[in-house]
Amino acid sequence: MNLPVDEVRGLVAAALRQAGASAAMAEATASALVLAESQGLGSHGLSRVAQYATHLRNGRVDGAAAPCVLRRKGGALVVDAGEGLAFPACELAVREAIAAAREHGVAFAGVVRSHHCGVVVDHLRAAAAAGLVGLGFANSPAAMPAAGGCHPVFGTNPVAAVFPRRGADPLMIDLSLSEVARGKLMVAAKAGKPIPEGWALDAEGRPTTDPQAGLAGSMLPIGAATSPKGAMLALVVELLVTAVIGARFGFEASSFFVDEGNRPGIGQAFVLVDPGALAGADHYLDRVELLIGELMKDEGVRLPGARREALRRHAEANGLDVPDALVAAWRAAAS
Repeated sequence: MNLPVDEVRGLVAAALRQAGASAAMAEATASALVLAESQGLGSHGLSRVAQYATHLRNGRVDGAAAPCVLRRKGGALVVDAGEGLAFPACELAVREAIAAAREHGVAFAGVVRSHHCGVVVDHLRAAAAAGLVGLGFANSPAAMPAAGGCHPVFGTNPVAAVFPRRGADPLMIDLSLSEVARGKLMVAAKAGKPIPEGWALDAEGRPTTDPQAGLAGSMLPIGAATSPKGAMLALVVELLVTAVIGARFGFEASSFFVDEGNRPGIGQAFVLVDPGALAGADHYLDRVELLIGELMKDEGVRLPGARREALRRHAEANGLDVPDALVAAWRAAAS
């Protein structure tokens, strides 16, 4: 069924409200999930609605939570998500960080007692619109081993960055530190399809092509077959969003992919930088365009974020294709 983006957003928000989310939490979450879906990121899009609704119903998420600024010092601040869904808290953190970066030149905003935050770079769109460079980090329930290990310690711990441009879409970079995002295993498992070898290990630490076995086991870090670099980067992110700001480690949080478990209490962190406080805004924008011009001399180069933005615009103009059964389930839940 093809539906306008606004209608899909309304259906998702209604389903989340029925599951126990406040209106503000449901609307922020629905906007984020539909935005992800419209960019072709199904593993972080509509496939998450049922998961979030179950966590709300089972008490793994507090649907009444309202995020607040817990601590602030100079350009640094911590937002308490209140064990609710992450999206309202991340919105607040980035909004406060934009103001702090304009005042101080740089800001660091952490989010604690949080949940799955979706596509990290999407939280940074507001920073780019404000002319700021943004970096984003998040941890997640343990899914990857440390270098040389075999049991999950780190989450897939995504890293994101946004660089605004003059009169053009920003550069948008977003990557998981596992070989692939764990949500891709969830999608493959639901579809009954195998996964490539090199994505995951089973519970005994053996390579697997079975997505269910991979979800029960661990993800492999980027480049794990030849280098510990992916695991080391995951360690950096883990410490930034736990020890530095006060969130839980990934191994202290129950998996997102189980219905029962604890409130994960994980973290997100956003670093915003005002180029005007450093090189100067015009100089920054000039240099970005000079680099892009050099990159685009090669025919096969695609700027990061370009495909996502093209898909998003197409979805906004032409609607989203949503399985009939999914639409029926949301409408039934909302009624």
